[in-house]
Amino acid sequence: MSSATLAARRDRALGAGAPLFYNAPLHIVRGEGVYLFDADGRRYVDMYNNVPCVGHANPHVVEAMARQQGTLNVHSRYLHEGIVAFAERLTNLHGPAIESVVFSCSGTEANEVALRMARLATGKAGVVCTNATYHGNSEAIGKLTRIGDIRNAAGDVRAIPFPEKLRPLVPGASEADLAEAYLDRLRGAIRSLEDSGAGFAGLIVCSIFANEGLPDVPHGFMPRAAEMVRAARGLVIADEVQAGYCRTGRWWGYEVTGFTPDIVVTGKPMGNGLPLAATAASRPLIEGFRAATRYFNTFASSPLQAAVGMAVLDVIERDELRQNVATVGAALKAALGERKARFASIADVRGQGLFVGVEIAKTDAARTPDPNRAIDVINRLKDKGFLTSNAGAYKNVVKIRPPLVFAQSHADEFLSAFDATMAELDG
Repeated sequence: MSSATLAARRDRALGAGAPLFYNAPLHIVRGEGVYLFDADGRRYVDMYNNVPCVGHANPHVVEAMARQQGTLNVHSRYLHEGIVAFAERLTNLHGPAIESVVFSCSGTEANEVALRMARLATGKAGVVCTNATYHGNSEAIGKLTRIGDIRNAAGDVRAIPFPEKLRPLVPGASEADLAEAYLDRLRGAIRSLEDSGAGFAGLIVCSIFANEGLPDVPHGFMPRAAEMVRAARGLVIADEVQAGYCRTGRWWGYEVTGFTPDIVVTGKPMGNGLPLAATAASRPLIEGFRAATRYFNTFASSPLQAAVGMAVLDVIERDELRQNVATVGAALKAALGERKARFASIADVRGQGLFVGVEIAKTDAARTPDPNRAIDVINRLKDKGFLTSNAGAYKNVVKIRPPLVFAQSHADEFLSAFDATMAELDG
């Protein structure tokens, strides 16, 4: 069946408008490690998917999934040692303040639990996020998505400009003054919520500002922001759906940006493709939430989730993937950084571990974001066998986020394709 025929069937079955990557969408039928294969047998290097974090069709995870499903899978209202052991293992990957966990099936659900938890604990409704973020798809969480600057808006959400150095809030300011300028926006957002009557429940951020484009954050911003939030009797929610599980070369993104969260949300990579997410916090916060909501999720806290979640952690630790991410990621980022001097379209290279963003911009004095050229880059890379996407506040960042098993040999192959692509565009 041709891709065009399948796309037409898809529009009828799912409704036109369901998104697809690339100008010529791919018909992917199989995955293995860092590779994806299309219906014609062509192999692609997956440079984008953080869901199969330990590799597509990882044998250890597949075996654990099949074994548990062949033994038992039920809802959470029975005792099961596996889910308890998984919760204990997960919380032990954090500091002592993170003691208990609420499991769910998606980052959206986990973030919604986190917001409800913060609001119940504080007795306040107001939440601060950044102006170019994304935390999920539900009605409540969707209120946070790319809302722009609404400092003076009504309601229980306020947005602050995401902290960055490339296009700073105060051009020409020192790094210390720039951090203070962003903190002043946070201070104002908290004050606005308090003055509105909603009150202030907390701040929610992706700990590395992934959807904002992986900006270089002014030094000291996040630890001082966390202090400010707690001084205002709010809670700090770290959305680690993209940043966590060793993506940065550390277990958690908040370790990289230097703050301690009160609530941690994880998702996509936890199950390597099986729907699995979690909201972790102190025992009083978790138990307060449970007492007030009687929260129950039919498919969460299941033996299957526990078995697969344990298998993913097994592979990360057994295969020393955190160390691999740190080593290969640093080399890849450095190599891409060297390309800034060679290709005029590259305005910046940023990121941590195996999460790197290449900012594509015009060559004018303002380095105006160039999303159309970024889209051209990702389509040309796809044609050369490397799958990326564009992201960031301006949709002009080539987003590189491969499975954690991505090796230096894969990076070398990618760099050759990247050089050829940029040479085609920039000469």
